[in-house]
Amino acid sequence: MGNPIWFVFWLLVLWFVSLVVAFFCSFLYIILYTLVVCIPGLSGVSDILLQGVQFPHYCAQAMMDCKSLC
Repeated sequence: MGNPIWFVFWLLVLWFVSLVVAFFCSFLYIILYTLVVCIPGLSGVSDILLQGVQFPHYCAQAMMDCKSLC
C-alpha cells in the first residue's frame, strides 16, 4: 500500500483541477475533431485536447495506486 497522503493529493487534484480541465477540453475537442477531416494539421492539437479529456482517468488511477509525482 502506498502513502495515503498521495491518495488525498490525487483526490484533490481530481476534484479541483482535472474535472475543470476535462470540461473545457471536451467542448473544444468535439468541435476541433470534426474540423480535423478538413484541416489535417489540427490533429496534433486534437491529440492534446484528448489528453486533457482523459486527465481525470489518469488522476483516478494515480489516486488508487497512491502514486507519487516522481
